[in-house]
Amino acid sequence: MSGTAADGAAGRATGAAGTAAGTAGVAGTSVTRAEYCVIACAEAWRGDGEVLASPMGVIPGIGARLARRTFSPDLLMTDGEAMLVGSDGTTVEGWLPYRRHLTMVTGGRRHVMMGASQIDRYGNQNISCIGDWERPARQLLGVRGAPVNTLNNPVSYWIPRHSPRVFVERVDMVSGVGYDRAAAAGPSASRFHRIPRVVSNLGVFDFATPDRSMRIASLHPGVTVEEVRAATAFPLAADDGGVPVTREPSAEELRLIREVIDPRGTRDREVPA
Repeated sequence: MSGTAADGAAGRATGAAGTAAGTAGVAGTSVTRAEYCVIACAEAWRGDGEVLASPMGVIPGIGARLARRTFSPDLLMTDGEAMLVGSDGTTVEGWLPYRRHLTMVTGGRRHVMMGASQIDRYGNQNISCIGDWERPARQLLGVRGAPVNTLNNPVSYWIPRHSPRVFVERVDMVSGVGYDRAAAAGPSASRFHRIPRVVSNLGVFDFATPDRSMRIASLHPGVTVEEVRAATAFPLAADDGGVPVTREPSAEELRLIREVIDPRGTRDREVPA
């Protein structure tokens, strides 16, 4: 489920990654930055098989539904309560009560795409507070289910505004467990721990490095390596041969995004054109 192979197949760029955003895409159709983000999120579930997709956010939700309708037809999705639903988000396909949901989590049969108020180079995520834990400057959601998610099933992340305030050197509090902390805790923590990808409005990132630090897997068209590094508070690894460009959507994928899954264009509110 790592984005490395899928993004690598898109080809490699030399120097700046790609052409200007919004240039002619499939069949002469202009592809927006939000649509590249949808494609990048959808690719997180490629090859997952019959697992529960748990997207959090508008664009991850569109991406999961797109993956289900195209290359990952076995994905399971819920209405956010107790029903399994089809790719239209409304057709009821089954019942998933809370206890069964937790069983899927602890059994590793779920792939979550969460948000992050902060994330560091090893994938530690913070959604709890900003500042010192004893006297935080800002209280956020709280840890929620992030520790259990990250130690039991694959967890990817979606960050709609890539900035040094989010991509930080060190998170103020660990909610989701990163590669360094999972390794330090031993096999009981690292055995099922995996972060397939981080998607932002600038690109796609993974941890396919010897020390499991974050790497640029692809950049959306129009984004340069220099731009993304300036928006990140820690060093980002990149392949010496050039950084790939996030793949183009097919004509059918664009039709599904625009006419079937998100005809009201809610994606553009999360990532403006």
